[in-house]
Amino acid sequence: MFIDQLSNAGSLPALEAAMRYASQRQQLIAHNIANFETPNFVPVDVKPQAFQEVLGKAVQDRRERNGGMHGELKMGSSREIGQSKGGGLVLRPRTPTGGVLAHDRNASDLERTMQSLVENAAMFRVAADLHRARAGIVKNAISERVG
Repeated sequence: MFIDQLSNAGSLPALEAAMRYASQRQQLIAHNIANFETPNFVPVDVKPQAFQEVLGKAVQDRRERNGGMHGELKMGSSREIGQSKGGGLVLRPRTPTGGVLAHDRNASDLERTMQSLVENAAMFRVAADLHRARAGIVKNAISERVG
């Protein structure tokens, strides 16, 4: 019970959700890059704004439910973001609009895809670094050490 309260306190659940999202999106982006020269390939992606909206609503709901920063973070859903029966994050990728079809009917845009790759990796790195720092604070508190 006490460990659950520690692991669901503060920003830890939101940072974990951000890392799960970035990890799954990285797989989508890598798939798009791997199939860049495949004829008739249509890339898929999820918008970071969709995740940010779902996460923001989940944080706000937790604040309203508990009056603070403790408790389970219940992620909602949108057209692109969902939740599995086990509570995991599920991405529902869509075809981005605005690309130009090449002569082989491929709608990939390598520059945008690489930009998405870098931005997504940075998002994961920031979330992981913040999570590591927060978890370190909890670890030090449990071991009764001063950081």
